[in-house]
Amino acid sequence: MKSNYLLIYFLLLSAFGFAQSYDIGGTVKESGSGLPLPGVNIQIKNSTKGTTSDFDGNFSLTGIPSGSVVVFSYVGFSNFEYTVTSTNNNVAVSLQEDTKSLDEVIVIGYGSQKKREVTGSVSTVEAKTLELLKPVKVEQALQGTVSGVVVTGQSGSPGAELNIRIRGIATNGENRPTAIIDGYVGELGLLNPNDIETITVLKDAQAAIYGTIGANGVILITTKKGKKNSKATINYNVYTGFQETSRKISVLNATDYALLANEAFANDGKPLPFPNVSGLGKGTDWQDQVFGKGVPIVNHDINFSGGSDNITYSISGSHLDQEGIVGSNKSGFLRNTARIGLTADITDRLKVNTNVIYTYFNRKTLNENVLGSVLFNALNMPSTMMPYDANGDFTLVPNAAEYGTEIINPLAQIENTYNDYNYKKLNGSFGLDYKLAKGLTLVSRMGFNTSNSESKTFAKQIEYGGKIYDVDRSSVTQGAVNDNNYSFDIYAEYKKSIQDEHNFSVTIGNTIFREWGNGLSATGFDVPYNSWQYADIGLTRGASDDLTNSSYTYDERRLSYFGRLQYDYKGKYLFSAMIRRDASTKFGPDNAVAYFPSFTSGWVVSDENFFGEGKFVNFLKVRASYGTLGNDQIGNNRYTSLLTGEATYVFDGALVNGVAPGAISNSEVKWEEARKIDFGIDLNLLNNKVTLVADYFNDTRKDLLIVGVPVSGATGAAAPGAGLPTINAGTVKNYGFEFAVGYKDNISDDFSFDLNYNVTFLKNKVTEVDNGTGFVEGGNFGESTRTSRMEVGHSIGYFYGYKTDGIFQNQAEIDAHPSQAGLGAGTSPGDIRFVDVNGDGKIDANDRTNIGDPIPAATMGFNMQFNYKGFDFNAFTFASIGNDMVRNYERNVALGNKLNYNLERWTGEGTSNSVPRVTTGATANGLFSDYFVEDASFVRIQNVQLGYTLDSNIFGKSGITKARIYLGVNNVYTFTKYKGYDPTASSGAPIGGGVDYGFYPVPRTYMLGANINF
Repeated sequence: MKSNYLLIYFLLLSAFGFAQSYDIGGTVKESGSGLPLPGVNIQIKNSTKGTTSDFDGNFSLTGIPSGSVVVFSYVGFSNFEYTVTSTNNNVAVSLQEDTKSLDEVIVIGYGSQKKREVTGSVSTVEAKTLELLKPVKVEQALQGTVSGVVVTGQSGSPGAELNIRIRGIATNGENRPTAIIDGYVGELGLLNPNDIETITVLKDAQAAIYGTIGANGVILITTKKGKKNSKATINYNVYTGFQETSRKISVLNATDYALLANEAFANDGKPLPFPNVSGLGKGTDWQDQVFGKGVPIVNHDINFSGGSDNITYSISGSHLDQEGIVGSNKSGFLRNTARIGLTADITDRLKVNTNVIYTYFNRKTLNENVLGSVLFNALNMPSTMMPYDANGDFTLVPNAAEYGTEIINPLAQIENTYNDYNYKKLNGSFGLDYKLAKGLTLVSRMGFNTSNSESKTFAKQIEYGGKIYDVDRSSVTQGAVNDNNYSFDIYAEYKKSIQDEHNFSVTIGNTIFREWGNGLSATGFDVPYNSWQYADIGLTRGASDDLTNSSYTYDERRLSYFGRLQYDYKGKYLFSAMIRRDASTKFGPDNAVAYFPSFTSGWVVSDENFFGEGKFVNFLKVRASYGTLGNDQIGNNRYTSLLTGEATYVFDGALVNGVAPGAISNSEVKWEEARKIDFGIDLNLLNNKVTLVADYFNDTRKDLLIVGVPVSGATGAAAPGAGLPTINAGTVKNYGFEFAVGYKDNISDDFSFDLNYNVTFLKNKVTEVDNGTGFVEGGNFGESTRTSRMEVGHSIGYFYGYKTDGIFQNQAEIDAHPSQAGLGAGTSPGDIRFVDVNGDGKIDANDRTNIGDPIPAATMGFNMQFNYKGFDFNAFTFASIGNDMVRNYERNVALGNKLNYNLERWTGEGTSNSVPRVTTGATANGLFSDYFVEDASFVRIQNVQLGYTLDSNIFGKSGITKARIYLGVNNVYTFTKYKGYDPTASSGAPIGGGVDYGFYPVPRTYMLGANINF
């Protein structure tokens, strides 16, 4: 009996022990910023009991059994587990950001997927990267951070356009990817970078859901939204800084210039232009004259966000003001933006959302990237000349052939440049999501863009001493452009899971897209007082015999239907099939419709039983994709003839301006077709600290839309306003490998790091050009020599010219070499020796061949981030290997200045085998050859930044929850052998883009900034 009492007592005691429970409470914060996190899911493991954190990140949970594990989870952050052993109302939880989490949701177009389930080649850039890079334009943030993506600038001048290429140059026409902003077609370069939450890049057949606009890749932009159950927060970011040129080109000082000029004249038996050089010294550094120092840049942006159970909001505004490093106030960019984003849960079934952005910018520019530009003149102006004459006027360059007809004082050129461009745009979207039934959601969305721009250019009456830039009669040209488009999407998405094993998602929808607009331009002569102040067409009274006004209108439409099936079995075997039907008014009735199918698949190997519990390999997925996409980016109405040309007729003995047929039509023109293949692998190692992504890709673009196909002159194609026809006549293939690896770890509570490296190896090859000539030309060297070709067997835009083989050292070498008389000039010792490529015993135009490739063989990025206590350090680099560039900023005239490599010229037998002699006579040395083609490979440190986050306790009750200050430098340094200003620059033309006319360099920017949260 006694033993029974003891047993009962023991059971009661055990039951009491097991039933013992505790209460916990505290605050959840973000580890990196120290900001409170509202809406964090707090759940007792293996239980239905839980709660969420409030506006201030506070939480409380009662009656928790002893030993229970409480899991804190939040999207974008790693889970945190807390074991309950006692009551504690001061639990401080810091969630670590986990941007590489496999449960991260990625936007893929008309929907989203968990990262582990994505079967296409998709890359993302997060808001944090944008915050660190501080790009003036969004595109700059993709350089070096996303494999397979190359960003080049058309100029370093403020507000200049940027070129984005995804996996190479696939067409001779438009290569820019399509930007989708919150579901509608938008313009990437106009966005405020701080308004962006994520950038998603679709590089393969995953983009087929966008059909005809997806061939060049798709960039999906998700703007920032407010968070539910979050109190109002204010984020204010500011930086100010100064800019300078990142590079100068080494040219001759006054003494060296005069000595070289004397040598050239003496070689031809002419009188010396500088009999006395002893007092010339270094002379004028014209680059120092045109490049500014301490040129200002300032940026402000502010964001208000928050939300309740049913409504979220995000409201922002920004202001950017950047002056140019050339021309000061004659070259600048000012941008203002405002944005509002709202979401509302009207009912449990109905949700509405809207996002509207207003953009205004003003841009002033100088003549650049052409022969005769400001920088071209700064490089070629004689260093013996002073900026101003004795009267304080700009020095005039003598009107003599030895100085060229286009070289003028660049300071005078800047002073007499007047232009202004204003742009206003309103764009946005309105959407509805309605849950029709369990798993079935209907989504409708309308996106729109409407913009207006005004431009004005004033040509002042000015004399430069008989140069081609002399203006005999003042004029003002004004233009106005109105562009609009809208898209209406409606689609249904149905999700179904059978026995938690078979998971289906079906999307079916329709898109309507229309774009329309108009533009006009007119010129008025004899501006009152020859002044910019009075430069307005309404004030001009001068007449002209030529047509001085023009206008245009356009209206194009596209009707699309699309469908997608996604299936997975237990999350291991993944499959997706897409189909899109597009109909476009850009093509005639017989070719208006096209179908674009694609398939993707994946296998999560690490989920297989045979894989086991991987301690080293945590996740392994292999994937493949194949699809067909389209491209319709050509001029409008190429399939039919329009009266858009100009003509002058004679009526009753008088000349009368009229109209004529425009570009010659081709009723058979049709879509370009891109066939994309991708095989990839995603791998996570060492507790997901190391991520590895590798892809092989093959993109074949068929039926290239080749513009300007040669036809008989009898067709009138050369008449003003007319043009050559467009035909489908080419095929280009891009193939290669991408590899990206990241290593992220928290060494301790105080120290963490994130390292990322990516590399892309790419090969470009033209396999068909069926336009009658077998090639398409582009680019210019000097005044009219074509530099580049698209031709079978070569990469698109390869350089086509003469090969060289050193310098002739004596007459015997000349006599033993195939004759170069066919080049149009005599040959002397010290001249360039050209290669007889075809072996016919003579050197002529038939010996021109491949002499360089502007497309890099490999591109790579290496980026690092370190955090120690309150300090953070970040550095971003980018490299391009194997790309060539044409040096075309030297004027081949006797008394123009020269680059200092000419000091290594040939002066007698054995003195040089690389730089020819100097002379004033006619030679073949100036013909386009590999002498002017340089290796433009480079490594660029793009950004370095050091920041410090202040302890929030020092702000007391001021309301400041976070304050970070930082110092940064953009475009730190470029390691390259290229002689020009910028090896990364390109006009963007697929054929001829690698020709350097003296590109405006990208400035180096020193910044001081702050991020403040309230």
